[in-house]
Amino acid sequence: MTIPGFRDQGARLNDVDLAFSVGGDGPPLLLLHGFPQTRAMWARIAPALAARYRVVCPDLRGYGASGKPAEVSDYSFRAMARDAGALMAHLGYDRFAVAGHDRGARVAHRLALDAPQAVERLCVMDIVPTHTLLDRLDAKVAQCYYHWFFLAQPAPFPETMIGHDPDAYFESCLLGWGASQLKDFDPDQLAAYRAAWRDPDTIRGMCNDYRAALAHDFADDCADLNQRIACPALVLYGADGAMARHYDMAATWRGKCLEMQSRAIPGGHFFPDTAPLATIEALSAFLA
Repeated sequence: MTIPGFRDQGARLNDVDLAFSVGGDGPPLLLLHGFPQTRAMWARIAPALAARYRVVCPDLRGYGASGKPAEVSDYSFRAMARDAGALMAHLGYDRFAVAGHDRGARVAHRLALDAPQAVERLCVMDIVPTHTLLDRLDAKVAQCYYHWFFLAQPAPFPETMIGHDPDAYFESCLLGWGASQLKDFDPDQLAAYRAAWRDPDTIRGMCNDYRAALAHDFADDCADLNQRIACPALVLYGADGAMARHYDMAATWRGKCLEMQSRAIPGGHFFPDTAPLATIEALSAFLA
């Protein structure tokens, strides 16, 4: 689906074709979606923000209409962060705000660490740092976030299992990490997600994303555990989601940031889909 009022574009950057949508006028703002979605997740948020900002919404590599490279190493958060920075530079922006949800939040976090000169403000939505989740994993979090380890299994095991009924698997993900039902998702956005995740190449790309988390991202995070986010940061999280149930979100992020605020949004993990107005309000207040 096309984000209302936005123009769909594409660019080849870092040897990957990136699909993205751009709309609005003002200071640049990059929005990064998560798993198992596409840039369509911003369809009810980006148009409101475009009243004050130049909003850029890409599909992450491996997702949606963007390219799906072959190697697991191509899917590290560092590689995706380079895509994000290259895209904004391609559009003429060397400094910008970035907000991300789920995997997109992990990419945004990595971007803020690797290119602090580029990131003016950072918002991460419903995640704890990747190293924190993997290094301190307990049974309750593992039960909620089992998909990290299922999707990371060697190919083609998860791809084959998911491929038998992609809707059943990925819809279980949408409903599994907090208070939401399918009826809470916009029908057009849900249709866009389904169209993407029914593509075997997208299934492979998403599995490689999770394989890279174990094979590459954990080591990258271990190497810079003492590095803190230099720009102002906002941590949003679902009030009824798994992250809020198992972590003190403010305390978890406080040591990672020089300047941070946090806020709970009604709903579970997918609150940008199920509570777009509250998400817009929180983002707008922070960006202003």
